[in-house]
Amino acid sequence: MLTVRRSKAYTKWFSWYSRRQFRRHFHAVRVSVPPETLGMQARYPVIFYCNHAYWWDGFWSQLCTEEFFSQNLYIIIEYQQLVKHRFFTRLGAFSIDRSNPKSALCTLDYAAECLIQKCHKQNALWIFPQGLIEHVDKQPLRFFNGTSSIVSRVLQKTKGIYLVSVVSRIEYLEDQRPDLFLSFNVPELVGRNDFSGHKVLTNHMQDTTVRHLSFLKEKIMTGDIDDMSIVVKGTESINTKVDGLRRLTGLRR
Repeated sequence: MLTVRRSKAYTKWFSWYSRRQFRRHFHAVRVSVPPETLGMQARYPVIFYCNHAYWWDGFWSQLCTEEFFSQNLYIIIEYQQLVKHRFFTRLGAFSIDRSNPKSALCTLDYAAECLIQKCHKQNALWIFPQGLIEHVDKQPLRFFNGTSSIVSRVLQKTKGIYLVSVVSRIEYLEDQRPDLFLSFNVPELVGRNDFSGHKVLTNHMQDTTVRHLSFLKEKIMTGDIDDMSIVVKGTESINTKVDGLRRLTGLRR
């Protein structure tokens, strides 16, 4: 198991690098965060559970943490992937190896310890319960029970934990480059008396994510995206430059 080896220098470099990549590859990164999510109490840890449809998922968790939250970020990454990209451990990542049950249990224990450790910031874990990248519209959506197992471990040592659904879509609109859309749900504070078992909680998170993905898809399809903040604006693509030149010169299409 690979554990966290956090580094402020690496985090600062990755912040610059990831924003550069977002500007290069996307027209815009648009994010919606409810005020309830921004107002979470720091004394409770939080798990952001996300659909896993894109290679970019590990990048935008750091971006959103910087933009919207003052949190101590952790993220679980598959062991095989983290071995190839060990620098992510410098940002708060640790590994899980589902092919090794004993190692996987150690990861769940480690995740819970990270969430309950004393810190002046809120401890936040980003997790992708699907376990692998799947098409954003693939149905049925299936989650592993690891997230609910972490919740049960945390509740043995603290009174509550927030759960927040986060979903993403990449869509082409009116630009040569696509837009990345990120939507946060309102937080659910789960207490010891609210926990009804691993499978019940896993099914609840699955159903919440399916509804959340449908909600975001409908917003994009209807063009109802004015309430989404543009966190990163991409560099001008060729079509935008050409359109600007035509306006300046008065040339028609």
